[in-house]
Amino acid sequence: MSILDYVIVSSYLIGLLLLGFFLRHQHNKQDYFLGSRSLSWPALTLSVMATQLSAVSFISAPAFVGLRDGGGLIWLSYELALPIAVALLLWKLMPTLHRIGVVSVYDFLEQRFSRFTRLLISAVFQFSRSFATAIMIYAVSILLQSTMGIGQYFSLLAIGIITLIYSAMGGMKAVVYGDAIQMVLIVAGACVCLWVGLGAVGGWNVVFDTISAARLQAVNVSTFGMHGNDFGLLPMLFGGVILYASYYGCDQSEAQRSLSNKSVGDLRKMLFAVAVLRFPIVLIYCLAGLVVGSLVMTNADLRQQIPIDNPDWMMPIFIVQYLPNGVLGLLVVAIMAAAMSSLSSAINSLAAVTTEDIQRVRKKRLNDNQYLNLARFAGICWGGITLTLSLYAGDIAPTIIEAINKIGSVFYGPVLATFLLGVHSRRVNAKGVNTGLLVGVAVNLSLWLSESDVFWFWWNVTGFAVCVVTALSISQLSQSERVNVVTTKGLSALEGLLLVSWTAILIAFCLSLPTLFTFLP
Repeated sequence: MSILDYVIVSSYLIGLLLLGFFLRHQHNKQDYFLGSRSLSWPALTLSVMATQLSAVSFISAPAFVGLRDGGGLIWLSYELALPIAVALLLWKLMPTLHRIGVVSVYDFLEQRFSRFTRLLISAVFQFSRSFATAIMIYAVSILLQSTMGIGQYFSLLAIGIITLIYSAMGGMKAVVYGDAIQMVLIVAGACVCLWVGLGAVGGWNVVFDTISAARLQAVNVSTFGMHGNDFGLLPMLFGGVILYASYYGCDQSEAQRSLSNKSVGDLRKMLFAVAVLRFPIVLIYCLAGLVVGSLVMTNADLRQQIPIDNPDWMMPIFIVQYLPNGVLGLLVVAIMAAAMSSLSSAINSLAAVTTEDIQRVRKKRLNDNQYLNLARFAGICWGGITLTLSLYAGDIAPTIIEAINKIGSVFYGPVLATFLLGVHSRRVNAKGVNTGLLVGVAVNLSLWLSESDVFWFWWNVTGFAVCVVTALSISQLSQSERVNVVTTKGLSALEGLLLVSWTAILIAFCLSLPTLFTFLP
């Protein structure tokens, strides 16, 4: 990196600190955790996508597509279930949670079932989210090591301290506006990498002559996901619906954005925009991976710089070797900002859950100043925990992005089942749902620890099904009384049809991709 690149990076980091400083005035928990419900839905849309389509996607998704054994455009299968998941969320769950006006989505579980249910599922969230965030930060430490020559400890320290300061000062507003800026930067960065890589490799004809035909396959209809990581269409659809619905609706880090909308109408606009826009952005990431992967295969010197057992180094090495000064700095800024936004989002949501939990356990209502001080302290503690975990986050799966989804697949099914049973069933009681949650997670952990051949995307389905069956059975045996659940509907028949139709269009597009590539120059 040149002096210009370092100036760009330094200026951005200073800008983040100033952002937190100017947005530092909060008066209560609604201000700090929900931005006073005054944030616009376009900004929240960018924030939602930025939290997931972040540095991990930019680094690891292209590595999966371009270099990983068994990888390729099959990664696009991850996106096929999202529109249906959004339809499921908008049916009743998210409008109901928005109407209740909670800060933590787990408040609903205490109101519907019991305090133990709330504490149990919030503990699941805090464990899984802190570990997943640690993996994201680990991804960016790879970039900083390769581009700026900064050691892992120093890179993690730089990311952590600056993120902790601006997120603790600015609360949800700083998180959302920071996310919106970085989302624009990182999509632009992905387009630049695609353009530069295509010029370096010599055009699409060279790409297609270099890569195997298997890497162009975006949908696999020949397998059912019973023989390891074969990314069959059925597990990606059924497991994907549960994974995405749980992530966007029951994971505090994402659901907090939904709760921050001004109205249910804005909530619907935000989730619709996410359902439509995610696929084109992921497609850019994947095409960049395809192009850069073919460049690596045709350039022996470049390939030697990428560890055989760690394809996640592909994009950082390419960025350093091929991007001009200035552009390199902007892209490093984009990826650092992406990591910081993911960390700040996690810190804010973890602090929200922890602070609310502490209030419940202590049975003591805090005044606004006490609450905000506790929230900021909880955020700093969680920042320290995630940064510590990031030192040990590199050995879970062949690529970082798979590791995050693998961890989530253990928990997402039982968690979604718990929320949906609370909203849609009047029979299920606390004893049934608590047991169902624990048994569902235990079954998935046994599949993981036993190294079962069942593709881990199916874990979302197994955990969901086991939790539902167990909860209904135990509730029936205990002969509980019906509970009057007041819900809010937010999905019309036309909207549901549009989302299902978009899924069908995406599947058709993915099936036709090999043919479409023949028309590229």
